[in-house]
Amino acid sequence: MGQRNRLQYIILGLLNQRPQTGYDLTKAFENEIGEFWQAKHSQIYPMLKRLEAAGEITHEDTVTGEKLAKKQYSLTPAGHEKLVAWVTEPSPELTAIKDEFILKLYFIKSIADPRLQPMLQEQAGLHRAQLAHLRQRQTTVFPDQAAIDQAYGHYLILDHAIEREEHYVDWLEKYLAH
Repeated sequence: MGQRNRLQYIILGLLNQRPQTGYDLTKAFENEIGEFWQAKHSQIYPMLKRLEAAGEITHEDTVTGEKLAKKQYSLTPAGHEKLVAWVTEPSPELTAIKDEFILKLYFIKSIADPRLQPMLQEQAGLHRAQLAHLRQRQTTVFPDQAAIDQAYGHYLILDHAIEREEHYVDWLEKYLAH
């Protein structure tokens, strides 16, 4: 399939949930979406312009406070159709995860390398903290079955992230014990 800009689909999906400002969309990448996809302000705003030029989203100017004007973006029927088509199509490729720690490990040649244990300890701490954060998010966002039923895909992603972090911590601890 080749590389394509998936950011457009994320934005369409977020706007399918509710109208949002560019700021709201940027914040989404700092929270739940950031667990599995990254995008910066400098990527989001140009994409909003492209999607609007293509007729897939539209905006309404809203005023907050005395003078602050904000653009509130919403999905058009064409944008909704594009989102539905994308969600429906297969996802047959596996995507490599970019993990700098794993990349560094590749260049460690000996179990006796003095850099190894500090690297493992640092990562174990980071992944334990991430696991605690994800568990807290799950408790906050999905306090009951009704909340799970309302956003089941989101629940699955969070559950996957928790299991990934549990596995990562277990794996690190196994080699910290050596």
